[in-house]
Amino acid sequence: MTEIAPYLFYEDAEAAVEFLTNAFGFDEQLRAIGGAGGLHVELRLDGAPVMLGQATWDYANPRNSDNATAMVHAYVDDVEALRERARTAGAEIVNELIEQPNGDRRCDIRDPEGHMWSFAQARD
Repeated sequence: MTEIAPYLFYEDAEAAVEFLTNAFGFDEQLRAIGGAGGLHVELRLDGAPVMLGQATWDYANPRNSDNATAMVHAYVDDVEALRERARTAGAEIVNELIEQPNGDRRCDIRDPEGHMWSFAQARD
């Protein structure tokens, strides 16, 4: 089985974990200190992995470069509920709900350190 997991860098990894668990419903699976001495955390949302780490001297997050370099996309069962949960947690909702040509409903959210997240609900 192949599983691909995005690895995102945050200046404040502790705050990122708190935000991602509160806003999007991730569950923390593992927490360790990485080889560069920064925090490393593995999270899962309905079994799908995302990893994050403390930004070190050779990595930066999008907030400091004034542009996004990637977007994490995930399918969820209830995109409206996730969007409202994220809004309540203080997330910036970039696109409320977009009807995609394939019938999916999608919203785009920027986290406090500038990472872009796209959540979609597949058409029935």
